[in-house]
Amino acid sequence: MEFLDIPLFDNDFNKMLVRFLINLVFLTLIIRWLYYKNSKRKDYVFTYYMISFIVFFLCFTLKKYELDIGMALGLFAIFGIIRYRTDPIAIKEMTYLFVVIGVSVVNSLANKKMSYAEIIGANVIIVAAIAVIERVWLLKHEVSKEIVYEKIENIHPRNRTILKEDLEARTGLHINKITIGNIDFLRDTAIVTIYYYMGQNDSVNSKK
Repeated sequence: MEFLDIPLFDNDFNKMLVRFLINLVFLTLIIRWLYYKNSKRKDYVFTYYMISFIVFFLCFTLKKYELDIGMALGLFAIFGIIRYRTDPIAIKEMTYLFVVIGVSVVNSLANKKMSYAEIIGANVIIVAAIAVIERVWLLKHEVSKEIVYEKIENIHPRNRTILKEDLEARTGLHINKITIGNIDFLRDTAIVTIYYYMGQNDSVNSKK
């Protein structure tokens, strides 16, 4: 049955639903279970899900058409413009973005030459690799925070221990490193950047 020369239903609809469910399950493992548990960044959770959904349906739809080189380059140009007009993000967040896009592309573009066992196997390997690196190897995510510090006498190199102890007492964080930025002698203040590991139940938001 057709409407305006377009079929109302075909067999590809079932394929789309099955592959989307597979994609959703593994995306949830990557985004909600692996990424969010370590970063606690809700804004990126929304971004990753929506980008992966759009990429999945875009690729699934476009694979039914023969794209010429101009159309393909145009799509890359659009993504390039979007990327350059957004705020820069950390390398780890960019890596997760690449992972969710890659997983969505694999799950949407797989054809008859690739079995469901191979599709699921590829997804399992990706999730397992991320889990091993994030959980087993216990790689800590170091974040930073800029602070306007008023005890300017403590920024002297000989007072670094006092500076570290004072900042740890005020923030409740175990600080790994401290760098001194701009110094304002008129106001007796300095911009101090502290570095600490995420997941210390702190009340300080990480630097975006």
